[in-house]
Amino acid sequence: MTAKLDFDRAAPIFVLTLVDVLGLTVLLPLLHLYAARFNATPLEIGIVLASFPLAQLIGVPVMGALSDRFGRKPLLLISQITTCIGFIMLGAANSLTIVILSRVIDGLFGANLATAQAALSDITTEETRAQGLGLTGAAFGLGFIFGPLISIITLEVSDNLALPAFVAAVYSLISIFLTIFMFKETLPPARRGKRQPVKVLTLLKSGQINVLLVLMFAQQFIFFAFESLLGLFTLSRLGLLGQGNSLIFVVVGVTLVYAQLRLIGRWTKKYGERRVVLIALALLSVGLILLALTPEQPHPFYVKRIVERALIADTDVNSTEAVIGEIALDLPEDGHNGIGGLLWVFVVIIPLSIGAGMIRPSLNSLMTKRVGRASYGGVLGLSAATVSAANASAPLVGGLIFQQYGANAPFLIGGIVMGGLFLISMGIVRSPAPSLEG
Repeated sequence: MTAKLDFDRAAPIFVLTLVDVLGLTVLLPLLHLYAARFNATPLEIGIVLASFPLAQLIGVPVMGALSDRFGRKPLLLISQITTCIGFIMLGAANSLTIVILSRVIDGLFGANLATAQAALSDITTEETRAQGLGLTGAAFGLGFIFGPLISIITLEVSDNLALPAFVAAVYSLISIFLTIFMFKETLPPARRGKRQPVKVLTLLKSGQINVLLVLMFAQQFIFFAFESLLGLFTLSRLGLLGQGNSLIFVVVGVTLVYAQLRLIGRWTKKYGERRVVLIALALLSVGLILLALTPEQPHPFYVKRIVERALIADTDVNSTEAVIGEIALDLPEDGHNGIGGLLWVFVVIIPLSIGAGMIRPSLNSLMTKRVGRASYGGVLGLSAATVSAANASAPLVGGLIFQQYGANAPFLIGGIVMGGLFLISMGIVRSPAPSLEG
């Protein structure tokens, strides 16, 4: 009989993860403004944006390994409490130093998602693990949809920039109470003491794990560059400003949720994680290459003069220009407006988003199958730190390529590299071997 995911045990993890992600995504569109209000330079804004993922490089693997030793619940609570403190510091910040410090504290100790993934790994079997890990991805997708909407509503209610940070802190506080009262420890003391956890350095010495970590970094680097530059790309190709891009990201979020809740479990059972990884890489490659070929056709209501005025009146310091300097961006000309370019983008982001929704849970599932249960937290912490490293560097490199070689270059290069990763993975990504702990 086919094994099924125990949703009664997985549901509380999904709910608290969703609440955690909502707190994070409320702030994501606004982080640059917290720096800009203290007259930060472009470089300083870049430091604020990079401080969280850079701090996670250090913090998440350590927190993950500690959760293997002391249990998921206490480390989850520590992560959520420090995240809440970081949000409060951000809202109350009276200097740029406090803004950066708030992000560093959250990054060092905020291993919420990695710990939740480890908890899901504890309660799943090898057959259901990718589906279980997909739940945290679905929570992220839902947060990606609703968090920015909550942020917009919050700022409509009040022009005070501190309010969204305090709203995020409230969500974090809710997640703390959910963990205290709903979350049941998934790693009991008997299992913690059963065998010595594999150390982080030991995991890094494993060729099996390193291959998957390199693949995780490469695909996340390419995909996060896509996320970071999509707004600039659609502005140059379609003349879209904030509202149009928000709609595109909502479609991306909905597709991510669908892929992680409906597709990944079914496809993993049918094909196995290795083939799902290959399918995801192929979809990402095709999606990025097709996106690069988007025709330069502004949307039906586009007027170049109006867009130019809007850009001058409301310069977006969160764009890549704010981090790497001026990017010369050519706007499309009036006169050949239509819906062809828009329809093209909305079609090609579907395979791209499906691939993105499946790749990380499948890679994480393969990693957990290559170690014993005592090291789930450690290996997922390493995975999360790898993602953080990609997120910290991708916008800068992608922006430089955009600036030097044109708007479609990052996506075309990314699609070709993804295709190369697909071919390489066919040879080096194997079905799970016996774990490091036997």
